[in-house]
Order: sequence, then C-alpha cells, then structure tokens
Amino acid sequence: MRKARFYMTLVALVAISLTTSAQYTQVDRIASGVLSGLNSVLQSQERKQKAEIYAREKAQYQSTFDDMMEEARELEEDGKYADALAKYEEAAVLNWKYEYIDQRTLTRKINSLYKPAGRTEDGPSVLNNDKVTLSDYSGYRFMRENPICKPGKKAERVQILRVCCSDTETRIEMECESGTINTFASINPEAYIKGKKSGKLGIVSTQNITVSPAKTNIDQAYQKLRFALIFPPLSREDTEFELKESKYWQFTKIPCK
Repeated sequence: MRKARFYMTLVALVAISLTTSAQYTQVDRIASGVLSGLNSVLQSQERKQKAEIYAREKAQYQSTFDDMMEEARELEEDGKYADALAKYEEAAVLNWKYEYIDQRTLTRKINSLYKPAGRTEDGPSVLNNDKVTLSDYSGYRFMRENPICKPGKKAERVQILRVCCSDTETRIEMECESGTINTFASINPEAYIKGKKSGKLGIVSTQNITVSPAKTNIDQAYQKLRFALIFPPLSREDTEFELKESKYWQFTKIPCK
C-alpha cells in the first residue's frame, strides 16, 4: 500500500515537473521571439541612424570636396602638376568615402598626372610601366600582345597584356585593377604555368610586383598595376598553356606559338 502511494506521488511530481518545464520552455520561446524582434528593430534603427549621419557628413563635406577639385584644376592649368596631383589624391580619399563623383574618372585623372609630376616611381599606376615594358622583344621566338585566353571567374580585374616565349624564359606581362582604396597586390610563390609537353613550371621571378607574403601597395581605388611574371621556357612543341597563380587568378588556353 505504501509502495503504491509512493509511486502515485512520484508520478504526480513528474507530471507537475514536466508541465512546469513545458511552461518554462514556452515562456523561453516567447521571450526569445520578443528579444529577436527587439533586436531587429534596434538594428533597423541603427542602420537608419548611420544612414542619416552619412547623409549629413556627405552634405557637410561637399563644399570641401568641390574646393579641393577646383584648386587641383587650377594648379594643373598653371602647370604645377605635383601640387595638383597631391590635391587630386587628397580629394580622392574623401570621394571614396562619400562618392561625390565617379571614382574611376578621378583615378584616371590622378594616373594622367604621374609623369608630368615626375612621380612615375611613386605608387603603382598604369603609367608606371617602365619596369615592365621592354624596349626590345626581338630576342623572343614568340610574342603576342593581348592574347586571347580565358580568365577565371573571379579574375575579372586581372588581364594578360603580353606573352613572350624564348628558349630561356616565358615572360607574361599582366595588369590588375584595385577595387578599393589602400589595397595591395602580391603573387603566390606557388604560381605556375603548365603546357602539355612542358608540364608544370614554377615561377622564377617577378617585376613590379612582390611575391607573397610581401605586398605591393596600391593607393587609389581603380588604380591599375602592371607587372611581369617570369617562368622557365615552355617546350617548342606547346601551342598553348595555362597559368595558375591562385584560385582567383587562373587563365587557360594562353597561346604560345
């Protein structure tokens, strides 16, 4: 009899415990849903506040940007190219943050002043190609500019400009474009080219770009960097080859004959 009562009491306690647990679980779910909703509201308000602050700052600095651009144009017209370049670069930093004008247009203007300002060696630029472009390519048995080849899906900012083949080296001249301000470029030390007859050939050296982990800084958004990659010679029997620098920089069917 006592055992029966004990078991009945135990069952009742378990039932009460389960009911209480279910109630707490339900409360937890409700509380979690409420907190999630409040968090979404707070995040939405935070985004709205940031947008409002951004709009106010953009309007606040509009005249500063306009003055910079006007001063830069006047300096350029007076032939003070170094001062004009410095002012355009200063304006570019503000423009990258607040998007007053097309950044590509401003970067092209900056690039166009490198040589007049005597700063061809100061910062990578599409004009800073003296270290890459050779004065004479007659020593190569094969040379083709802008070779038709298929880049990787994520290599839209990288292109091959020239391929040169000799019995001593394979030279690939390339160009990459930055997508953001104050970025960098470098080459994977495991980069290689591969032909059907030649097999895999590792990189020997680079020009105007560093090998990782070292970095080549690119100051401006949409600024272009020209560089050259040097590999061992391909077999004379190869008609095309592939280049793999990383999972991002991959090119196939590069002509070499």
